[in-house]
Amino acid sequence: MADKTLTRMDLAEAVHEELGLSRNDSAELVEAVLGHISDALVAGEQVKISSFGTFSVRDKAARIGRNPKTGEEVPIHPRRVLTFRSSHLMKDKVASGNRS
Repeated sequence: MADKTLTRMDLAEAVHEELGLSRNDSAELVEAVLGHISDALVAGEQVKISSFGTFSVRDKAARIGRNPKTGEEVPIHPRRVLTFRSSHLMKDKVASGNRS
């Protein structure tokens, strides 16, 4: 597995190189896009990015869990979780990258 992580600064640098915007403008653009995505998710909306995937928020109900070490039943509180489902194009692209 690769040790490289893509960061906000990496995205801003890519925008700077591709579009020729200043580094500050590129960073602001990346922050604005990520802000819109996170605001939509907080509001419970789905975020679909064509050829990439879909982010969505699921409400999980309360349930009874079990401590695997002691066997004791433990209540698990209701919560909202973020899910991502990649598009078929992204799955194929990642899979083809594994063959090299």
